[in-house]
Amino acid sequence: MKQLYNRTLAFFSIIQSKIAFYPTTFAIIGVLSAFLLFYLEERGISRYLVDHIPFLVVNNSTTALTIISALMTGLISMMVFSFSMVMLLLSQASNNYSPRLLPELISDKVHQIILGVYLATILYLIFILFSIQPTGDKYQTPGFSVLIGILGSVICIYAFIYFIHNISQSIQINNIMDGIHNLAKIKLNAMIEDDSKSSNEFPSSEHWYEYSTEESGYLQNISISNLMDICDKKNTQIHILPITGTFVLKGIPLFKSKEELDEKTIKVILANFNLARAELVADNYLLAFKQITEVIVKAMSPGINDPGTAINGIDYLTELFSLRLLKKENNVIGRDEKAFIKINSVSFSELIYNVMASIRTYCKHDIILVQKLVIMFKYLKMQKMENTGNLKSIDLEAKTLLNDARSSITNTRDLQTVEKMAVDFGLKII
Repeated sequence: MKQLYNRTLAFFSIIQSKIAFYPTTFAIIGVLSAFLLFYLEERGISRYLVDHIPFLVVNNSTTALTIISALMTGLISMMVFSFSMVMLLLSQASNNYSPRLLPELISDKVHQIILGVYLATILYLIFILFSIQPTGDKYQTPGFSVLIGILGSVICIYAFIYFIHNISQSIQINNIMDGIHNLAKIKLNAMIEDDSKSSNEFPSSEHWYEYSTEESGYLQNISISNLMDICDKKNTQIHILPITGTFVLKGIPLFKSKEELDEKTIKVILANFNLARAELVADNYLLAFKQITEVIVKAMSPGINDPGTAINGIDYLTELFSLRLLKKENNVIGRDEKAFIKINSVSFSELIYNVMASIRTYCKHDIILVQKLVIMFKYLKMQKMENTGNLKSIDLEAKTLLNDARSSITNTRDLQTVEKMAVDFGLKII
């Protein structure tokens, strides 16, 4: 039962990131609201309003038909325009920044909710339109339902105004990177907090029993509490082999167990791994490094040449790297001072190398960006870190960057600046 609950939560988390989730939810609410109003009309709510507050009720069938038809036409036009703006945003982000940004932009709840409000109101008006009986009898016109439709249309107009404001902000690369940075920061802080409760002691799993996945996908969420319950019950320990966020192929070893497991237990354990087909920063902080790195690389490509965006991206990377320094290299999770699960993670040295390998290619010829990156390295060396061995990785990346810059820059004055940065950093470049 608990495994089913966790799988349901994982499924809900996946569909929630789809662009059709909130519009579909609001559409159902709109239809249900129409049926609720049918019930209230049967109970005589329009008759009551005509008798007590007549100026709020449209009591003429022809007028009601005209109003609803005009509202529906306007709302459909607004919805088409809003949807076109969302597609324009996604196209521009993909072409100018990185296609990897699209899942985060698609999962923007503001755009989905506004489209859902439009759709709910349109469907509501369609159902109310069917209920109007143009016979001239004032009590056969659903006056209260029409009033609710008018109020819903007013809400849609204000939602449209807010949509224009929000879309103009969302399309700016600074806001896009800020959103990515904030999601990754939340995820990293949560992992650092979990590290403080974890243990560093875990036996070698070299000769343990190995079990493979039965499907392919990105390893996103893992139900740690369920896995610890299974380990406690079966008196075993589990070593999760793939790094969270990596693409796991069918048949590739997924985890190792200290004790041999029966087929039923294996299936229960596999049910606690969520293999998705899309990546989200909220599930995997490493994706934030990839996305910001790709924005920097795209900004410095010859076709775009936007060093200002690259400088902003380096600022965001600096803060994320400083947070990553506080995280342990491997997560060992336990309960009651007993270690149950070990989860592999990307080491800091590997992470900073992968990021800098891409950035150096497009930034080594620009002395301003080289200076900015050196400032980043200096800042990282001053930070508190979980593993002091990361200092060597930072020095190595700084030395590699300055060597590449020296071989790419031909201007004498810029070369002197590179030499001075190396001396200030305490490095001897080739």
